[in-house]
Amino acid sequence: QEPESPAASRFRLAAGRIPEVPFGLSTGPAVLSHYGVAANTVTLFRRVDNDRRDLDINSKDVDAEKMTRFIRMNELRLVTEYNPVTAIGVMQSSLQLHLLLITDKMSPKHPERMRRYRAAAELFKGKILFILVDSNLKSNERTVSFFKLKKSQLPALAIFHSPDEEQDVLTLDEVSVERIRDFCNHFLQ
Repeated sequence: QEPESPAASRFRLAAGRIPEVPFGLSTGPAVLSHYGVAANTVTLFRRVDNDRRDLDINSKDVDAEKMTRFIRMNELRLVTEYNPVTAIGVMQSSLQLHLLLITDKMSPKHPERMRRYRAAAELFKGKILFILVDSNLKSNERTVSFFKLKKSQLPALAIFHSPDEEQDVLTLDEVSVERIRDFCNHFLQ
């Protein structure tokens, strides 16, 4: 309600820390009513799964650090990199199908792989959550072993349906939009 309140200034501080996420501030009663917001709230809209997350910021202990953490934990992008911070948002996604690209981010082929992976993600927006798993991170070793993969088999695609844990894996020599599309469509059928 107060654009110059301490909560609003903490919000602006958090916004400055995450320039890649668009932020907006509204005090308009019609806007607040439209989104069902009653209190000072940070509402995160996730376009990838058409979901939202709310954080009540009336409490004095919600500082810019907590807001930034809330956004980092709950934001989902066209391709979300899996790590201990984003794991919560991934697990809470309304999308029950997850496609993981398990690859070495240090590879010279990584930028081109990501370009193609993002292009494929556009085709399945709202249906499949696209996730990048960096095989170099120690925290991701369990994910790689969950799909019974070895580093020598990477890069690989792994698709996972969370309700029944049905899964499929495809090792790749090259990541292409067509291979990703065909792999996803085959699993969906």
